[in-house]
Amino acid sequence: MELNELLQYFNTADTIGENPEAIETMRFYSRQAQKITMEINTKYHEPDELAELFSELIGKPVGEHFGLFPPFYTDFGKNIIVGNNVFINSDCKFQDQGGIFIGDGSLIGHGVVLATLNHDLAPEKRQQLHPAPIHIGKGVWIGANATVTSGVTIGDNAVVAAGAVVNKDVPADTIVGGVPAKIIKKIDE
Repeated sequence: MELNELLQYFNTADTIGENPEAIETMRFYSRQAQKITMEINTKYHEPDELAELFSELIGKPVGEHFGLFPPFYTDFGKNIIVGNNVFINSDCKFQDQGGIFIGDGSLIGHGVVLATLNHDLAPEKRQQLHPAPIHIGKGVWIGANATVTSGVTIGDNAVVAAGAVVNKDVPADTIVGGVPAKIIKKIDE
């Protein structure tokens, strides 16, 4: 299975785990992601080198003025899209099989987790995975140690408070916080 086929499978399948060819291809790219993230994380790189390595990791160019403070972790890497002027702070963990889309001007704080997969709740099917994308709008700020779960869309200019667990969509121009995250206020208030 080619990468484009695998990405289409991830982006349209309800369940991952029933197609052995898809699983083997995913594992191949996961091993590639481990190699690239080890390179990113184990020695100093100038900003342009980090952008080049991150582009290799995701299989496409990052947007202009990309910033990354390592370490950075991902278990797949090829289903991440990064806009212009995006900054990802240290110790972030992206589980991207379901797709992660980060809009222009967004800031991702220390230790943020973006998780696009859920395991099946039925014990006999627990090995099966259910992908759903995370969409982060333009100008979003996700605070340190926040977690965003699969299928969530964060609207433009929203702020996610540090330590929040976001399991539902966040409207544009709002601040959310807590576990689970709830709307605290509109930004203009």
